[in-house]
Amino acid sequence: MENGTAATTATDENFEAASLMASITVNDMATSVAWYRDALGFEVGQQFERDGKVAATRINAGAVRILLNQEDGAKGTDRKKGQGISLSFSTLQNIDAIADRARAHGATLGSEPTDMPWGARMFRLNDPDGFMLVISSVW
Repeated sequence: MENGTAATTATDENFEAASLMASITVNDMATSVAWYRDALGFEVGQQFERDGKVAATRINAGAVRILLNQEDGAKGTDRKKGQGISLSFSTLQNIDAIADRARAHGATLGSEPTDMPWGARMFRLNDPDGFMLVISSVW
């Protein structure tokens, strides 16, 4: 630091990310993997073991990746998950068909598929740990 300011070699260009992978902690790995696979159609990718148990599972939906991490209790088993964040997915697929699939596998929608004023059709639902997911048509 020089005169209270950090020296920088960065340009003034905007950050341009190539992808985003979310990492979330779940209470029950098997339940969460089954929910994402069955209710939404995610593919189950690589599983990572620690001490002979599945500690994390990568799930995929097209270019989207989510890493599900098994709660280990280190921060307390009662801590709430899924608060203050939502994961938004955009797709070219039929929104109503995705909602129907989710319902058929026991998911409860937080909102029904609706046409939004900006042109997208979308619905909301929560995963087994309370993470809000927003499924939207590309707009």
